[in-house]
Amino acid sequence: MIPRQLSIDLPRFNARGREDFMTSPANARALALVDLWPAWPEKRLALIGPEGAGKSHLAAIWAEDIGARRIAAASLRPEDAPALAEGPLVVEDADRDLAGSEGEHALFHLWNACAAAGKGLLLTGRTPPKDWPVALPDLASRLSSLTPAVVSEPDEALLSAVLVKLFSDRQIAVRPALVQFLLPRMERSFAAAHGMVDLLDERALAEGREVDIPLARTLLEG
Repeated sequence: MIPRQLSIDLPRFNARGREDFMTSPANARALALVDLWPAWPEKRLALIGPEGAGKSHLAAIWAEDIGARRIAAASLRPEDAPALAEGPLVVEDADRDLAGSEGEHALFHLWNACAAAGKGLLLTGRTPPKDWPVALPDLASRLSSLTPAVVSEPDEALLSAVLVKLFSDRQIAVRPALVQFLLPRMERSFAAAHGMVDLLDERALAEGREVDIPLARTLLEG
């Protein structure tokens, strides 16, 4: 009998460098638009794509290249706008929980402060800015004017590379045959890739097994 392995949270390394970004037709245009900086219209851009699509990775590349600060939209406060607008800025998850909230007013003040200071502003979200839940008409108008850089759901080549990277971030070495086994048996989306790696990692730790095709078959067919 295989001894049961303790579930221990091992370090995970979420590689964010440009050399770690996997380019495919699903994200090549978004990367090209981000790299057009500082020629963005009015120095603003919206980076749009589904959960787990690599928006944060692409935003991190831009931030590293030009020395921009990154902040979560949930932590925005109106009084912080002048200080935040002193340099280029990434606001992540700007599509979440904005309507009628302090965050909505904070984003409006931040937008104006960045415009006055001539600083770059990159907003990330899952849907086009015109669809964000914004009640302030002036903010809604500004968001609708944003140029969107869209990351689409992955093709097979990108999904394969995403699976390998997700395993690697968890320090799990897998054989190419496992990835080829998974691809036709799972939904072709970033969320599905994250979920599959999570499940395989958790089951392997719980049962003291390798992450391999037999384990994947047990999960998918059991």
